[in-house]
Amino acid sequence: MQQIVLISERQPCKRSACIRTAARKRWCSRNCHCLPPVRGQVLVEVKAAGVNLFDTQLRSGLYKRDLPLTLGLEGAGIVQANGPGVGDIAVGDRVAFIFAAGSYATHTLVAAERVVPLPVGVGFDDAAAVLLQGLTAHYLATSTFALAPGMTCLVHSAAGGCGILLCQIAKIRGAEVIGAVSTPAKADIAREAGADHVVVYAAEDFAEAVKRITRGRGVDVVYDAVGLDTYIRSMNSLRARGTLALYGEASGLVPPIDPRELLFRKPLFLTRTGLDHYIADRNELRSRNRRHLRLGGARPPQAEDFCDLQS
Repeated sequence: MQQIVLISERQPCKRSACIRTAARKRWCSRNCHCLPPVRGQVLVEVKAAGVNLFDTQLRSGLYKRDLPLTLGLEGAGIVQANGPGVGDIAVGDRVAFIFAAGSYATHTLVAAERVVPLPVGVGFDDAAAVLLQGLTAHYLATSTFALAPGMTCLVHSAAGGCGILLCQIAKIRGAEVIGAVSTPAKADIAREAGADHVVVYAAEDFAEAVKRITRGRGVDVVYDAVGLDTYIRSMNSLRARGTLALYGEASGLVPPIDPRELLFRKPLFLTRTGLDHYIADRNELRSRNRRHLRLGGARPPQAEDFCDLQS
């Protein structure tokens, strides 16, 4: 799971944030006043902020954003104030939130449609850690390419936060899972998460391993967040009419692809996904959230949590 940054308490009228400005080419902590929430927003006192690879990519400049910028896209905390038009979230509610720029702060403004309630028993740290990665794993395995019994998938970075959850959901949905990892120690983690087969990158070419495991057929889908270093061999790992689901670029950006290459190699489907398109509104966010690992639930994940959301 991802790391957690615990946020110390401050007076509710002020906030302390990690900010980068155009004039200062580094990140710094700054104290400033909290802006009141406008229509459709809530002000959240942040108790825990999720730390993701995407945050490091923003810091490095791989993805450009206008400055000044406060880091952090997800977190959990307590609602301090509501803007007009917010009817189902009350001051004092414990919540988690996603895609709210500025969670590396003591307070942040969040669109109400990006907020989910936290039931009793779910801590702020757990909520901040699981939301983005859990939702990502859920949409990949149930919507981008909906796994079913008899299917085979290749999960890159199978011992990472999202990879572990992907392996678990894939097994719940009845698929055969091939996990790819960087070290033998991570191979053990992937197996514990449910991977039927595990390939260590340094020990064996994963595309050749897939051919061996599938007896030359190839997998139905590859879930690839590595990007530059793996995408060609990921395509080679697919069966004819298989799907390559790119959802990250940990090793670098994938260059432009000539569509004819897909035809010459074999007929394939290629998609570059993003979570924001799979939680398009409040209803979809909350529906998907209720299913992915039952965040806030009182029981372990079960098959019905991952089998009834196909859009």
